[in-house]
Amino acid sequence: MNARIDHLVIAADSLEQGAAWCDATFGVQPSSGGRHAFMGTYNRVMNISTARFPQCYLEIIAIDPEAKAPGRPRWFGLDQPALREAVRELPRLVHAVARTDTIEVLRQMLANCALDPGVPLAAERETEHGLLKWRITVRDDGRTGCAGALPTLIEWSGAHPCVHLPQTPLALQGLVLRGVPQEAVEVLKLPEVTAAPAGPARPAPLSATLNSPRGTVIIDAWRTED
Repeated sequence: MNARIDHLVIAADSLEQGAAWCDATFGVQPSSGGRHAFMGTYNRVMNISTARFPQCYLEIIAIDPEAKAPGRPRWFGLDQPALREAVRELPRLVHAVARTDTIEVLRQMLANCALDPGVPLAAERETEHGLLKWRITVRDDGRTGCAGALPTLIEWSGAHPCVHLPQTPLALQGLVLRGVPQEAVEVLKLPEVTAAPAGPARPAPLSATLNSPRGTVIIDAWRTED
């Protein structure tokens, strides 16, 4: 029942800003993406898979200015005023999502650890290769657990996005999660992730290390409200 890291979430003020940040930071730009009508967001994605992180991608996500307000808090804490202000300056790594084939079981096990992982919601977006469909845990308040370090759970129905995403020179090499309770680490059993205690020396809830055309890049995540 091991979960695996599925994708990293970069919050941006707009997709154009996010793409420019990727180019400046990594020397690579995301290509395809789409709209999430029920959340009022849109995204662009790119493949960052490695042997250690198979079927993994990076997602640039932003509030879609052409979409209707969803009538509920958006996922990944995108409506938090402090994060909205921060991404106007530059995009921020905010979260990691972990895939599983047993989303209900893992969700309940995390709840048994006194955590609120949210409930699975059905989601989809159109692509040039057809409709992507999945279920994903989202809290009622839209926030992420453990200041962003507790991965959201996702369960894909059908093809994974990486099936149709070209390989890029951007490759995820390591991911550190800080402040996730040990019992939750044991529930998720993420084999490729390093778990560490939260601490003042490096307060970021997660840090990602990627190889890129601009060299090795380490990104510390924005600390969201828990």
